[in-house]
Amino acid sequence: MANMCPNKTPVAEQDPKIRARNFKEVTLGYTAEEAINEAQRCLNCKTKPCIEGCPVKVRIPEFIAKVAEGEFEEAYDIITTTNGLPAVCGRVCPQESQCEERCVRGIKNEPVAIGRLERFCADYMLNKGNREINPTKSNGHKVAVVGSGPAGLSCAGDLAKLGYEVTIFEAFHTAGGVLMYGIPEFRLPKAIVQHEIENLKKLGVKIMTNMVIGKVLSVDELLDDGFEAIFVGSGAGLPRFMGIKGEGLIGVYSANEYLTRINLMKAYLDDYDTPINKSKVVAVVGGGNVAMDAARSAMRLGAEKVYVVYRRSLDEMPARKEEVHHAMEEGIEFLVLTNPLKVIGDQNSKVIGLECTKMELGEPDNTGRRSPKAISGSNHVLDVDSVIMSIGTSPNPLIKSTTTGLETNRRGCLIVNQEMKTTKSGVYAGGDAVTGAATVILAMGAGKTAANSIDEYIRNK
Repeated sequence: MANMCPNKTPVAEQDPKIRARNFKEVTLGYTAEEAINEAQRCLNCKTKPCIEGCPVKVRIPEFIAKVAEGEFEEAYDIITTTNGLPAVCGRVCPQESQCEERCVRGIKNEPVAIGRLERFCADYMLNKGNREINPTKSNGHKVAVVGSGPAGLSCAGDLAKLGYEVTIFEAFHTAGGVLMYGIPEFRLPKAIVQHEIENLKKLGVKIMTNMVIGKVLSVDELLDDGFEAIFVGSGAGLPRFMGIKGEGLIGVYSANEYLTRINLMKAYLDDYDTPINKSKVVAVVGGGNVAMDAARSAMRLGAEKVYVVYRRSLDEMPARKEEVHHAMEEGIEFLVLTNPLKVIGDQNSKVIGLECTKMELGEPDNTGRRSPKAISGSNHVLDVDSVIMSIGTSPNPLIKSTTTGLETNRRGCLIVNQEMKTTKSGVYAGGDAVTGAATVILAMGAGKTAANSIDEYIRNK
């Protein structure tokens, strides 16, 4: 029986005052009863617009219909025909701007909670225990994947299912890429990421860590070593800075470094000796999801006050509305239409302040975007002891500089065609290494496209 309630079934969350001081997961997920109730809101539209909004084309109405019937394992099996990381995507995908944005229920009311239902199915199977996963019989062809982030994992999984012998080369000591070093534990528990990676290993995927391609081995050497094709999913881990005075002071971090120390190097745990500033007052510069992660992590490390400093208005902030909402609930203060001018240090080169100016939005340009401009005489100083720069990242130039015939654009991103083929024969790329910093699900979509292209390339070859 259809559930015509106009609103999503609520999901339990930790109390904001409690969660702001711990790294446990914020959103607790649906119970079986809640999942069935929410699934019954789906109209099972004939046109299935939600699928068109999904970069990996999850068969959304089909899996939701199974959830509505209480057939959770069958629902999971439907999801995993196209999505190899459902527990991850159910937590961090921006469903509100993708599948849920297309949901017919969302025209007049709230859309079906597709992301919450996907997470429920993945967690249900995780709690049920390990299931048998059998690798596909080898077709005798070898493919290398550079990077074990969402693009690389997606590409590797799809190729393994086709019978390819896939080896992932990961620069860090732990596989998972941005899922491990970038997204905090309270949004994406690392045990879940590692469980998804273990499922890939069961498919026959080999993972070699501490392998910096461009240093230990080059792309050219991999091709000479018997790999018939290579997928580069090395991400965009090179942080950008503003170029203002004082960015070299003690207490200034890039968001990448800050989050890596916390997430991958466990700086938030007392039994890990990872150096990081346990600051009292922190300013995070930027307005994206990474800025929200850094600000909320700083609060959990014990900061008394955390500011998010963003030069445009709240309406233009690119972070997910859910992340902004959670940050505000946790007591983080948003200083919008504010732009940093200088980081101020003391005689010991330690941060003691951030000089800023107020901004106002000018007239819209031909795209409708309003550029911010400084308000004369509005300079002021925030008393802070740490500044975290979260204004974007670029791909590391190492692979480009050590590979012949590989071209990049002016932003350092690898140039590919619609099939994810680079300018070098046999080399494909996708994810942040091609787009610059983007979402997990878009990277996964690129990995899937590349896997299909690599399969066609090798078969034709």
